[in-house]
Amino acid sequence: MAKSNRKPLIKKLLKNEMVRFFLSTGVGFIVDALVYYFVYHYIFITAEVKILGFLISRDVISLIISYSCCIVCNFLLTKYFVFAHSKLSSRNQFARFFTVAFLGFFANLLMLRLFVSIFKVYPPLARIIAALSLGVASYFVHKFFSFNIKRNPK
Repeated sequence: MAKSNRKPLIKKLLKNEMVRFFLSTGVGFIVDALVYYFVYHYIFITAEVKILGFLISRDVISLIISYSCCIVCNFLLTKYFVFAHSKLSSRNQFARFFTVAFLGFFANLLMLRLFVSIFKVYPPLARIIAALSLGVASYFVHKFFSFNIKRNPK
């Protein structure tokens, strides 16, 4: 009998745009964290990596790769699961989404460097803290800018 009570609650929750957004970004976050962990521990095992003549620390290159995977995952989920009613073209949505994500990358990078370099937090944990701390702001930015959803649609 408890099962029949859960379904309406789940359906009711899934009707809420913000709940759907955090579910979709949660999936993207899991992709980000898993890719970051894998790349950090199994691909770049030295402290620094030389790419195009630049030395990049492994926590930063891991962030670049994991964040790129996360952008694609989050865009697709957000476009089709959260803001499917957006009237903007897919190209405009992605361009806006990418712009926000690009700026968000530098906010994440700043926070990652702060936690790793200053507070000496384990880099995969610092990545999680940085991502979670920027999550709420991203909902509103993506809703009103990336997908151009009006506050009071008529």
